[in-house]
Amino acid sequence: MDRKFILSAFGYAILGLLLGIYMAASKNPAQHVTHAHFMLIGFLLSFIYGLCHKLWLNNSTSKIAIVQFYVHQLGAVVVLVGLFLYYGQFVPIETIDPVLALASIAVFSGMVLMKIEFIRCTKE
Repeated sequence: MDRKFILSAFGYAILGLLLGIYMAASKNPAQHVTHAHFMLIGFLLSFIYGLCHKLWLNNSTSKIAIVQFYVHQLGAVVVLVGLFLYYGQFVPIETIDPVLALASIAVFSGMVLMKIEFIRCTKE
């Protein structure tokens, strides 16, 4: 699981940095919130999860670890796409807000599942 998280983290970082470069080149900072979420939810959180799996969870491939990976990735991708669509003025907030709310809950659930993994790991 560590490798999956680290590879996804670098993918998010590349996309987030490209978005930042685009904003700087175009002198249009409209997507700064999306850029920040790419770097924090996408890159940083995925990278931290990867380190946790490598250093403390013995690279667990338990059912919880697998579910946690996909819940986090699904939530992160939907949050990032939703924010890009909203801040790019492609969709109104009324349309995207419920989607962003559910995706945020998915990202939160991924964090709760990571804590459960740590609790289970220390008991074993």
